[in-house]
Amino acid sequence: MSLIENFQNIFKIEELRNRILYTIGILLIFRVGTFITMPGVDATILAEAGDGPATDFLGLINLFVGGAFARAGVFALGIMPYITAAIIIQLMGAVVPYFQKLQREGEDGRRKINQLTRYGTVLITLIQSIGFGINLLATQPEAIVVGRTAFIINCMIVLTAGTVFVMWLGERITERGIGNGISLLIMIGIIAALPTNFANEVRTQANAIIVVIEVLVLVGITGSVVLLTQGQRRIPVQYARRVVGRKVYGGTTQYLPLRVNAAGVMPIIFAQSIMFIPSTFGMFFPNNDTIQALTRWSGDFTGLTYSIVFFIICVFFTFFYTAIVINPKEMADTMKRQGGFIPGVRPGKQTVEFIDNILTKITFPGALFLSFVAILPAIVANLGVTPGFAMFYGGTSLLIIVGVGLDTLQQVESHLMMRHYDGFMKSGRIKGRRRM
Repeated sequence: MSLIENFQNIFKIEELRNRILYTIGILLIFRVGTFITMPGVDATILAEAGDGPATDFLGLINLFVGGAFARAGVFALGIMPYITAAIIIQLMGAVVPYFQKLQREGEDGRRKINQLTRYGTVLITLIQSIGFGINLLATQPEAIVVGRTAFIINCMIVLTAGTVFVMWLGERITERGIGNGISLLIMIGIIAALPTNFANEVRTQANAIIVVIEVLVLVGITGSVVLLTQGQRRIPVQYARRVVGRKVYGGTTQYLPLRVNAAGVMPIIFAQSIMFIPSTFGMFFPNNDTIQALTRWSGDFTGLTYSIVFFIICVFFTFFYTAIVINPKEMADTMKRQGGFIPGVRPGKQTVEFIDNILTKITFPGALFLSFVAILPAIVANLGVTPGFAMFYGGTSLLIIVGVGLDTLQQVESHLMMRHYDGFMKSGRIKGRRRM
């Protein structure tokens, strides 16, 4: 069955068709909101200033919210405060007993965590909205048509309401649409910048053959990132046969999948946050020569020293975040309770050591490749690609697009398989997403 026929099957299923159309409608509402300028700001003056490339912290935020940050839109902060709150809650779950308890309480604990994440989102948005107002007053004072205090209060009210509304849109997609709503909102903001940056690249490069080569290289890199995202080591787990009443359970072999890139995009986000610290301090100490020198260094993502430091930090955070999200001891305890064991490995401490050893072996090459993907934009920018288009050759942008795209396709494929249609692959499942 051809790929075109598979896409036709999507619209034969009423529920799936409605979910996709609902998702598209929500994404259109989000995109319209990014172009609505908040009250008290002259949009014409901001439009003359332009968006600028996403080579610093503010530029990165602007990329994730589809340009709304530079346009001072009502969605200027987008969903980023929610992501920040979710990361903080997740990290606290590794060290704070209360959050560890919530994570073990199943659905009730998940609801409480979601509620705390929402409260944290509002708090973080209020703080960031003040910083947004101060930054805009400092960089574009002529665009502000109201008083300083009134504008700061205006930012707090409008931007907080905008972020809460975007968070609600994301939750509606997750509940009634297709895919993870929060991730889709970030991805659509990134993709929205691709046509403009590609057009700038075409205008900059006089030779059309070079543009074709750049596109082919981008396709190859994207394919490599897909392999990194899908790659996993499957450890066989044997379950002992046991009889409960008249039913027989176990006696089968399943697999424990360990992903090569279990940390996802988080190491790059953490590393970028560390690299942007000098730029943040530079906003508060404009007359300090040392801090300003560090600010210039951290703002030049194409520099050799910057790339080396960024690479090392990414490797470190890959191991750090993997250790947080994957707990070999918990895996071993779960297998033991369910009567499972790894062939040739004793349950308990030896199983923990075995899983930890395998995890280290697959995480190391995964960390190196992920870190290489993180500095790819700097490499291609030094080879002559415009900075805006170079951001799509790796880093957070490419990993988010690939990860969210694969997750959404998996959900679409699940709906097709439930109704006895073939998936996008001949095997009936997206390659790499095997069932246990």
